Amino acid sequence: MLLPDLKIWLNHFEYHAANRRPVPEGLPDVLTEEERQRIAPSIATFQLGESSDGRSLLRAAKRFAKRHNAAPLERITELFIKEEQHHAGLLRGFMEDHQIPLKRRDWTDDIFRHVRKFAGYELCTSVLVSAELIGNVYYRALEVATGCRRLQVLCRMLVSDELAHVAFESEMLQAIRAERAPPLRMLTEVAHRFFFLGAACVVWFTHRPVLRAAGYRLSTFLSACDAQFRFYLLPPRGVPVTNG
Repeated sequence: MLLPDLKIWLNHFEYHAANRRPVPEGLPDVLTEEERQRIAPSIATFQLGESSDGRSLLRAAKRFAKRHNAAPLERITELFIKEEQHHAGLLRGFMEDHQIPLKRRDWTDDIFRHVRKFAGYELCTSVLVSAELIGNVYYRALEVATGCRRLQVLCRMLVSDELAHVAFESEMLQAIRAERAPPLRMLTEVAHRFFFLGAACVVWFTHRPVLRAAGYRLSTFLSACDAQFRFYLLPPRGVPVTNG
């Protein structure tokens, strides 16, 4: 299996681990009561999702790395998990400053975690990249749905980091799937896309107040999410998949 250059990705995650970006101080930090009521349960759910301990993913990455002689993958995964937890901390700090209660459990988060619990590396990564692609559309919507400058900048920071995560995960998935015969590869992509759009529908129905405030209808939200999926995970037909 021809994997991406994992040393480049290891350097990326090590650099970001050593140079965490704080939200700039002194930003206007006013959240109206109307905005607070609109975003509170929604942002709490996403904060919970960012706070995973990542044990299932790390176990799967260790097994994959050993099987495919990809030693840097274990460390990359550890750093990736810590970066996600850093995101959770940034969101938690904002929530605490605005008296937004944290969530301990949410049924949507439970489903994602349960699927990953017994999955191999490909399925873990497929679930994770699905959540992050949808999350990027959500954070852009959250930025539009509030006038709080601090939250707007925080959303941009999260999207910036998540885009790198998605790039890494999509490279890994395309490398894994490139080994398969075209019909099986296409079947895998169709199954992943079906799961992805189902997850996007769930996000729409559970986060409607934020998404509607940003101007999304169900159709436009699904279209925005699907465009992300197609860009990162569906290489043009007839164009060979290259890695490294």
